[in-house]
Parts: sequence; structure tokens; C-alpha cells
Amino acid sequence: MAKDLFTDEQVEMEIERLQDSDDVKLAKKEMQIKYKRRQYMYSLRSLEKRGKQLAEQGLTLENIEAKMAGEEA
Repeated sequence: MAKDLFTDEQVEMEIERLQDSDDVKLAKKEMQIKYKRRQYMYSLRSLEKRGKQLAEQGLTLENIEAKMAGEEA
């Protein structure tokens, strides 16, 4: 059994139809939201790693401003 063969014109028409589909738009929006949340998670992981490094250096939320001001002087 041969697969359906599409002409270039049929392919372009199908792409156009799919781009106008509300279902495709909904799925694309879901994908954008998921990617945005993942990027936010990666950012938070990076901040956690940096926070652990700072804690090993003896910095805390209470003393970080004083220590950072001391470095600037």
C-alpha cells in the first residue's frame, strides 16, 4: 500500500489550515507555558546553587548586606 503523496500545493494548503486551527493554537499556548515554567525552574536551580556557594562562604540573609558593603569599600 502506497502512502498518500501530497503535491507541494496540497502541503502548503494543509499547513495554512493547521495554522488557523484553534486546536493548534491551544496546543502551542500550552507548549509556551510549559517551556516558560521549565526556564523558570532552571533559573531557580541556578540561584539555589549560587546560594549554597554563598552559604559555604559564611554569608547569610542577615549579614550579606554588611559583607557586600565591606567588599565595595
